[in-house]
Amino acid sequence: MTTEATPTTTTTLTTTVRFFAGAAEAAGTGTTTVEVPAGATVDTVVAALRETADERLTKVLDVATWLLDGRRTEGSAEVPAGATVDCLPPFAGG
Repeated sequence: MTTEATPTTTTTLTTTVRFFAGAAEAAGTGTTTVEVPAGATVDTVVAALRETADERLTKVLDVATWLLDGRRTEGSAEVPAGATVDCLPPFAGG
């Protein structure tokens, strides 16, 4: 009897992350993309960013406000395919 292994398929999605103000300075770019598994949350996206972040960007990620498709969100929010995640650093004043 021969048993064939069933190939496992991991569905991933590419998410656009936009950085604003000091976050863009720390990231060295205004926009990047990260690949995360389907069903990922904003926290999963942030973890993917941390994998390549230097100390400066890590500090920003720790205190940033996150938007998902233009709306403030919590880290537990699921990121749908084609979504944009925005990283907003704390702003002075106002």
